[in-house]
Amino acid sequence: MKELTLKQAAEDCRGTLTPEQAEGMITGVQIDSRRVKPGDLFVAIKGEKSDGHDFIGMAASLGASAALVQRPVKAAIPTILVPDTIKAYGDLAAARRERMGMTVIGITGSVGKTTTKEMTACMLERTYRTARTEGNHNNNIGLPMTILDMPDDTETAVLELGMNHFGEMARLTSIAKPDIAVITNIGTMHIEHLGSREGILQAKLEIFRGVPENGVGVFNGDEPLLWNVRADGGHKKYYYGIENHACDVLATDIQELDDGMRFVVSGFGHRFELFVPVLGRHTVYNTLAAVTAALLLKVPPETIQTQISGFHNTGMRQKIYERDGFTIIEDCYNAGPESTEAALEILAGFRSRTNGRCIAVLGDMLELGNRSAAEHYRIGRIAATKADVLYTYGVNAERMVSGAITGGMKQKLIEHFDTHEDLAHMLKMRARPGDVILFKGSRGMRMEKALALFFKEEEE
Repeated sequence: MKELTLKQAAEDCRGTLTPEQAEGMITGVQIDSRRVKPGDLFVAIKGEKSDGHDFIGMAASLGASAALVQRPVKAAIPTILVPDTIKAYGDLAAARRERMGMTVIGITGSVGKTTTKEMTACMLERTYRTARTEGNHNNNIGLPMTILDMPDDTETAVLELGMNHFGEMARLTSIAKPDIAVITNIGTMHIEHLGSREGILQAKLEIFRGVPENGVGVFNGDEPLLWNVRADGGHKKYYYGIENHACDVLATDIQELDDGMRFVVSGFGHRFELFVPVLGRHTVYNTLAAVTAALLLKVPPETIQTQISGFHNTGMRQKIYERDGFTIIEDCYNAGPESTEAALEILAGFRSRTNGRCIAVLGDMLELGNRSAAEHYRIGRIAATKADVLYTYGVNAERMVSGAITGGMKQKLIEHFDTHEDLAHMLKMRARPGDVILFKGSRGMRMEKALALFFKEEEE
């Protein structure tokens, strides 16, 4: 980042600089004392297990120019005192975002945020110097980190904004100030905290509190809750979809191939075909959101075509690969009813191109509140029609078992487990080469551990 005086940094976060006349320059901002570089401002954050204020000495020894603190401390370097270092960290990021003058695309939604973010950045990076949220650093610490770490010459930034309580999005958007705000969908993730899908909608719409007057919204037009806000005053809104032909950007002629999705996009005076090497109808929606943002930023359709044809998902999101004779669908990063249903659709799609069985290994879907039992039961009924064998893990996932039986799956093809180890062992005993195995569950269920144990037993 461009050099910043200590005085300017203190003004950016409304802090008190001590000594008042301290001079010096800040060339970076760091919250991990072990990673401090000379010239960094060290932000002392008090966490559940450790307190950054206890590591100011280490930061100073590594060359920190100053420390951002929320209680007075004796230090060998200047300090900037604020009431709350996490909020001040965000204020520093907000000030840098304003100074950089870049175009920001902010992406939120119940499902598909990270994939849509990656697709959008993929489409933009050949036309603009583009930065993006790394992984899912989408909260009140990850978002400032992303902005403060961006190269100074960034022209467009694609930022993921996540939340699970009212008011959180309002804070994030005040930092990011997106020029284009994308809402992918309104599902049931975090309904435990937000009460209803209507509550989730209102929490997501907080994103517009930070959008400038000339900014725009990009919405999924096949989602009734989002379509119904089109007549609301305020910012210009653009819609994408598959079913709703009144949308500004529309996908038609959709084909699911062995290695991805092919479809035609029409919108903003353009009509062009896309191939995306990721399976599932939800992939079309994620792509349409990214395409809409890219077209609004005047990215040529031929660039969009070239860029998205080489797209690859990140992390543990819908990775499909072959190993030791099995086809694995690794989708362990997170799970809600909508994304689990989409994953089961992908699993079922393999029935026509494999001689093996389709095995669903499903963990709990968390943060569903009083809808948890009904949603797990519903997913079980769906699994009965999409999978040949169902293994479940977790307290809530037991409801999937009863749902699958009601849905017509034979009880001998269903089993519930209380540990990753037991699940992996049984899978090892019963899986056969040629089988397609889906691993899916909420982040807290760590379904990747069951997958790793399964292959460990394979090696043994």
